[in-house]
This record gives sequence, C-alpha cells and structure tokens, in this order.
Amino acid sequence: MSPALDERDRIRAAMERILQGTPQHSNGALTIVALAEEAGVPRNALTQRHPDLKNDFYMQVKARGQLPDSEIRLRKQVVKLKELRAKDATELAQLRTDVEYLVRAVNQLSVENRQLRGALSQPGTTVRALPTQAQPNGSL
Repeated sequence: MSPALDERDRIRAAMERILQGTPQHSNGALTIVALAEEAGVPRNALTQRHPDLKNDFYMQVKARGQLPDSEIRLRKQVVKLKELRAKDATELAQLRTDVEYLVRAVNQLSVENRQLRGALSQPGTTVRALPTQAQPNGSL
C-alpha cells in the first residue's frame, strides 16, 4: 500500500493541532500514537516513512518545554518503583533482624533441650510433672 500523496501535509496539520491543544481526532497526547491517530495515518508512517516528521514533532514538544506524555508516565512509574523499592528494603531489613532473633531462640532452645535430655539419661533422675495452668474457659 503506497502512502497517500497528502500524508505529510496531514501529519504536519495534525502536529499543529496537537501542539496548539486543539486535537480533532485524538486525545491530544504528545505521543506518536496520538499524532498518527490525529493525522489519520498508521503509526508506522511516522516511524518508517516519515521519521523526520516524528523527530520534528518531538523537537517541537521539547522546545516548548513540554514533556511527552510517555515520558511523564515513565517518570511517575519511576517514582512509584523507587517508593516500592524503599518499602521493600525496609521490610527486608526487618526480616533479617527477625531471622537473627529466631536463630538465637532456636540455638537457645536446642541447648536447653540437650541439657534436659542429658539430665534424663542420668541414672536416678526423677521426672516430675509440672503443674498446668487452667485456661479461663476451663480447658488446659
């Protein structure tokens, strides 16, 4: 399929409408997708047949001090990911601390268990049942 003769003119007109904030056929986003939609051309018309117009569009957006919508979206995502990473780092530090405490508790219980087993294996050791505490609902 060959490009329409007026394709470049339609792209230029669409660029002006989007940059002026008066889009007629798109959402007016500062993206190639919106530009192609506004011009009524496939996106690859800008990326393959008319990359000079695509580059010109991005240069005009940048010259106006505006960020393309895709960059704005990516910047927001970067901020969100940094927040998640900080939260994960805090949680990971807490988990590492918890693991250290649990390892200490397991080691202490292992030592006590070994001592009790050693005491039980001695001749003449008397085993006594410890009194149990009654639960408020009457169960043990």
